Amino acid sequence: MKTFYSDRFVLPLPAGHRFPMQKYSMLRASVAATLPHVSFEEAPHTSDGVLALAHHPNYIHRVSSGALTESEQKQIGFPWSLDMVERSRRSTGATIAACRAALEDKVAVNLAGGTHHAHADRGQGFCVFNDAAVAARLMQAERRVSRVAIIDLDVHQGDGTASILAQDDSVFTLSMHGEHNYPFTKAVSDLDVALPDGTGDQEYLKQLDYALEQMFNRFNPQLLIFLAGADPYEGDRLGRLNLTIEGMAARDTRVMQVAKERGLAVAIAMAGGYGRSIEDTVAIHQQTISIAAKYCQSKEPV
Repeated sequence: MKTFYSDRFVLPLPAGHRFPMQKYSMLRASVAATLPHVSFEEAPHTSDGVLALAHHPNYIHRVSSGALTESEQKQIGFPWSLDMVERSRRSTGATIAACRAALEDKVAVNLAGGTHHAHADRGQGFCVFNDAAVAARLMQAERRVSRVAIIDLDVHQGDGTASILAQDDSVFTLSMHGEHNYPFTKAVSDLDVALPDGTGDQEYLKQLDYALEQMFNRFNPQLLIFLAGADPYEGDRLGRLNLTIEGMAARDTRVMQVAKERGLAVAIAMAGGYGRSIEDTVAIHQQTISIAAKYCQSKEPV
């Protein structure tokens, strides 16, 4: 199974910044040490023209040239730097590469990505460019597929993805997230499942089964882009849900199972994770990759 990384491009964040930048290099090292059949490729750079499939050219230019206002940088949550720009381009490139690889090998992984709060004309919530929206549009432009479903199981709603793709019937957006969590003004996805604070394994999995059934009743995708956020975990600082490690594994297995049953390719992005222990976040992401690797290798349902 192919994975794509961008952790060589590290943002120079101030001391005490709450974004867990080190989780990406930790995850790659952990996967390399435990999953021998996984390969690693550095993410490619994404051009302005490709980014413009989902973003306004003026926004792309202002990000690239350092012309964002102080307010815009604050909304993103990162200070501007050349490393921020390059990492954002590479993280998007990793999801693009994962989609291409998944269409050949059944599944592939971006070891970062899931930047679902980025809108067409602005970034926010630690997201600069929307990798899933860009990748979905590019797979269509390259005529690899015509219909893509984005399954967003990060604990925060994929508002940027929903906004960018709101008028696009060829991409289905499913977001299952905390009802009272960020962003506090929600967008409208094709299917939103908003969960109350404290939701645990049993109810979460029941709602996931419902959501997947509803999505496939309404839409027939050729490719799934799965945002496998680690933040529904009970030990997440920003999550407000109560999924156990076992519940997180069951979530990922359900997505892989339904993909297997329907013969669908799956490109996975890690999305958010802000565990009180960064080791827990890395372990959850690694668990996702391990389950995906089993799907990639297996000829039977996972």
